[in-house]
Amino acid sequence: MKFYIDTANIDQIREAASIGILDGVTTNPTLLSREAGKGTYTEILKEICSIVKGPVSAEVVSLNCEGMVSEAKELAKIAENIVIKIPMCSEGLKAVKILENENIRCNVTLIFTPIQALLAAKAGASFCSPFVGRLDDINSYGMDVVRDIVTIFNNYEIPTEVIVASIRNPLHVLEAALAGADIATIPYKVIQQLIKHPLTDIGIERFLKDWEKVQK
Repeated sequence: MKFYIDTANIDQIREAASIGILDGVTTNPTLLSREAGKGTYTEILKEICSIVKGPVSAEVVSLNCEGMVSEAKELAKIAENIVIKIPMCSEGLKAVKILENENIRCNVTLIFTPIQALLAAKAGASFCSPFVGRLDDINSYGMDVVRDIVTIFNNYEIPTEVIVASIRNPLHVLEAALAGADIATIPYKVIQQLIKHPLTDIGIERFLKDWEKVQK
């Protein structure tokens, strides 16, 4: 399973990339708004694309097909690895069909059912993003949706990659991997949680204390 980082923060992206685990980045208008004062939307995306060679999702804000396509074409000029994030709706599916036919890769976002994912795939989307955390928030089990999407895509050998999004904790990452998802897009905080374990910390501390005894 590939690991993306879900942020627009340049420092976090550089750190995650330096660890050697980063395959891509997902951003959205909310994440980019948190970086206000650090450059324009385009400047930030361009810098992200210079750090990470894998896919970098950049989201449109228009709500109609024509506007989405126009925005997408401008965003696609930023770098070759830009992927256009399109919301799951009728106008969005129309835009995906047009853009994918012009070799502009799309990531259909805000997916909450397996059928929405199938529709995104049939429109030609390169990626689809089911939001597990938000489903959990309304007492639904988000990972069931991911498992169903993976099963459907495997049944029909659908090439659309499944990006598990709205990840809240390390267990979401584990379950995404067990479900056979292609990608998990993970907040920086959760990436740090994946690395650490109290027994690892205790083990390192003990090794160092034993080493000090040997040096005496």
